[in-house]
Amino acid sequence: MEVKYKNKSVEAWEISKTNEQPDWVKQAFKENYLSWYDDRLKILLTGINPTAKRNIKLGIMNGILSLGQGFGGTYAMGNIGDVLDITNGTVVSNKYFKKHYSSKE
Repeated sequence: MEVKYKNKSVEAWEISKTNEQPDWVKQAFKENYLSWYDDRLKILLTGINPTAKRNIKLGIMNGILSLGQGFGGTYAMGNIGDVLDITNGTVVSNKYFKKHYSSKE
């Protein structure tokens, strides 16, 4: 779904095993950038909809926050009901999503 966050258009998907998947989500599952671990979704953020600027930011933050992964891959875990904001490369809770994101008008 396309929504607005901080007055910018972003692409997001509510994590679910049953709701409709946009094409980019289907492709990410096909390429193993998304994979289920029981009811949690493992997400390779640097593989989905990559942009150099975002991947550098994710790589730098990952290098600072957790040693060992560096630029090789930045993973996030999401629970069913969380929202994957792929434009910004983040997973947010449904509560945060409802409060800070708005429908694109």
